Amino acid sequence: MLGPGPLRESYRYCRRLSKREAKNFYFAFLLLPPARRRAMCALYAFMRHTDDLADEPGEAVAKQEALDRWRIELDAALNGKSSEWPGLPALADTVARFSIPRKLLHEVIEGVSMDIVPRDFSRFDELSDYCYHVASVVGLCCIHIWGFRSEGGKAERLAICCGIALQLTNIIRDVREDAENGRVYLPAEDLARFSVSPAHFLSSRPDEAVRGLLAFEAERAYSYYDQARGLIPLVDPVGRPVLKTIMGIYRGLLDEIVRRDYNVLEERVSISKWKKSSIALRALAGQLAPSSGGLPTAAPSDRHEAGA
Repeated sequence: MLGPGPLRESYRYCRRLSKREAKNFYFAFLLLPPARRRAMCALYAFMRHTDDLADEPGEAVAKQEALDRWRIELDAALNGKSSEWPGLPALADTVARFSIPRKLLHEVIEGVSMDIVPRDFSRFDELSDYCYHVASVVGLCCIHIWGFRSEGGKAERLAICCGIALQLTNIIRDVREDAENGRVYLPAEDLARFSVSPAHFLSSRPDEAVRGLLAFEAERAYSYYDQARGLIPLVDPVGRPVLKTIMGIYRGLLDEIVRRDYNVLEERVSISKWKKSSIALRALAGQLAPSSGGLPTAAPSDRHEAGA
C-alpha cells in the first residue's frame, strides 16, 4: 500500500504538469472541488504522457513498442505495483476512487497508436471512430470523476458526441498544420464532394472550395455540440461547470473560426485567456443561480460517482 506522502507527491506532479500543459482544460479544472480537481489533473497527466510517447522523435516501430511497454506499466500500477513514471500512483488512486473502467485507459493508448503513422479516412464513420479513441474516451473518463446518471447509457452516448464535437473543432482549426505534417483527417468522401485536395490546405488563404468544405464540417461539429448539451443535466451539479466550460471554450473556438470565414490557413485560430475565463465564470455563475427545479436523483445502481 502506497503511503500518503508518495501519493501526495504524485498528485502534485500531475497538478504541475496540468497547469503547465493543459491550457484550455486547466481553466475548467479550477471549478471543481479539490479532490476531483486532483483527479482531473491525474487523468490529464496520463493523457499528456501517453501523447508524448508517440510524439518523441524516432521510428514508428519504436514508438509503438514504447506504447506497448506503457500499457504494461499502466496495468501494473493499477494492480498496485510500483511504477517509474511519477504520475501513475495518482492515476491508479483516481481510477480506484472514481471507478473509471480500465478499458477506457487502454482505448486512450490505442487512440494514440492510431496517430503514429499518418492515415487517411475514406468515410466519416472511420473518422468518428478515430475521434472516439482520441477524445470521446477522455470524456467518458471525466464523467466518472464528475459523477453522472447513466439513464441506460444515454449519458455515455452523449459524452461520445461531446468528444466528437471537440475533436472535429481541433481538426478544422489545425487543418493546415496537419497537412504540412502529411496528415489529412477530413474524410476523402468530403474532400471529393467539394473538389478539394490536400494541397489546397497548404495555400495562404482558403478558396471557396475549402470554405465550403470547412463550413460543412463545422455544421457537423455544431450538430454534435447540440446533442452533447443533453449531457449537462445528467452530470452531477458539481461537475456541470467544468463540462459547460470545456464545451463553451471549444464551441467558442468554432464560432471564431466561422467568424473569420474559415480562414484557418493564414494563422492558427485561438480565443483569448480573458474570454476563456469569462466562459468559466459564466458556467460557475449559472450553476450557483437559483434553479426552478432540481434534477431527479438516480437509483444507487445507476449512480457513477465516488466520494471525494
